[in-house]
Order: sequence, then C-alpha cells, then structure tokens
Amino acid sequence: MTTARLVMTVATLAVVLGCSSGGSAGGEAAVSCAGVVTHEKRDYLPAQDEDFTVGERLGTARILECDDTPNDPGVAVPESTTNAYLVEGRDPAEAIAVGDSPALARLVEIR
Repeated sequence: MTTARLVMTVATLAVVLGCSSGGSAGGEAAVSCAGVVTHEKRDYLPAQDEDFTVGERLGTARILECDDTPNDPGVAVPESTTNAYLVEGRDPAEAIAVGDSPALARLVEIR
C-alpha cells in the first residue's frame, strides 16, 4: 500500500471513527488512535480544513500503528512513514501537511 493510500485510509478511518473520545460499551470514553501522525515529537490528527497551502518539506512524519477495532480483523493500520510539509501561514507546532507529495498532502493539526 502506498503512503498516499495509507494516509487516505487513515483519514477515512479518522472521519468514520471520530478521531476523538466516543462512547464505549461500558459507558466510559474511549479515545481513537486513527489518523495520529507524529513529527518532531508532536502528535497531529486529521483536520477538516481543506483550504491550505503546502510549503517546503520539513522531513519525515510517522503514521502510528492503530487498531481501534481489535475484534474486527484486517482493519488495523500498520505503522509507516510519509513526508511532512510546512503549511504556509501556520506554525509547525500547530499544523503540518503530510503525504507522498505536496499535491497529495493532507492537513493535520495538534488537538
């Protein structure tokens, strides 16, 4: 699976799973790991904003392994890497773009 497809899969899972706290069967909040990207010791989650400009390449970001549905085999996302890019007008401590190329990059933000 290419990194771009993996990023899109993670982004899709993040939307489907909510990327945030949600109810669990026991009534306790469960936090989703879907979509988590790490760069420079910071964790980012997919953003809804699609209006951003990709800047220079910052380095490599890590897409964390995630299995939010351990009872559903084949849904786990394996750990991988992708490119990290500056988002023009944003501090990398707040947001970056990730993907195989600037044209395929998706916005991720600190949450």
